[in-house]
Amino acid sequence: MGTRLAILGIIIEDANAANAVQDLLHGAAAYIIGRMGIPYEKRGVSIISVALDAPADLINTLAGKLGSLPGVSARAIYAKN
Repeated sequence: MGTRLAILGIIIEDANAANAVQDLLHGAAAYIIGRMGIPYEKRGVSIISVALDAPADLINTLAGKLGSLPGVSARAIYAKN
């Protein structure tokens, strides 16, 4: 199965979910090209962007698991090729 290039956008509104987010990302570490986290104190959230080169199923599953955590939103954006 081929891989896809994608950016996973994550917004954490509940700081209690941060460890669960980290655990899920750690499980996909082999596919992560890089990541950037930005604590935005004014709004009380953390914003994380993760660049991935992974099978589409893995990306979709990861986005779904992250998005199902209370206080967490996650969406994937795929490169066209």
